[in-house]
Amino acid sequence: MNLARAARAALIWAALVAAVAIPLAASAASPLLAYRSPIYITAGFAGVIALGLLLVQPVLMSGGLPGFPGFHGRRAHRWVGAALVLAVVVHVAGLWITSPPDVIDALLFNSPTPFSAWGVIAMWAIFASALLAIFQRRLPLRPRTWRMIHTFFAAVIVVGGVVHSVLIEGTMETWSKAALCVLVLAATIKVMATLKVWTRRRAHRPTTSSQASASGSR
Repeated sequence: MNLARAARAALIWAALVAAVAIPLAASAASPLLAYRSPIYITAGFAGVIALGLLLVQPVLMSGGLPGFPGFHGRRAHRWVGAALVLAVVVHVAGLWITSPPDVIDALLFNSPTPFSAWGVIAMWAIFASALLAIFQRRLPLRPRTWRMIHTFFAAVIVVGGVVHSVLIEGTMETWSKAALCVLVLAATIKVMATLKVWTRRRAHRPTTSSQASASGSR
């Protein structure tokens, strides 16, 4: 039994690492990196890493990643969220250094490239989600309300990030990128369905003595 459990854990980790590492390796081998500046290359890889982290996040929240059950998974979820924010900052900062006009147009939603708008939407949703997590204890929100808002931002991040990645014809190899995007969407949908954040639970009403006696007399 222990051997089977260890084998299952190894397969899960291998699948997760492969899903993130293969697109990174394919990007590193892209001929489009030729004659690009180190800053531009760093910015591009930061974007690829951010997409990979979008897969890690729902896997951690589901509690299905071996070694990170329950509380440990939620704590790792916060740290990966911080890494996601850092990756996005590096991505945008690198693009700003290499081409400020393009970044300004994207931020103002004036860019002629459709993928820019989706990337900006996902970026602001990531920042909003991070601030929501940082000030969780100080906000006058019920736990369920906080989870709903956080889940909404997560959905915007995933949809915006996936569409942004799919529309870009860059260093990421087409099939590995498509597979990663499908996994990100599938993992996110599965976690949302499992946790049932949007479902309102009916409060259980305790049976009073008068109700018990009335039901017993019937």
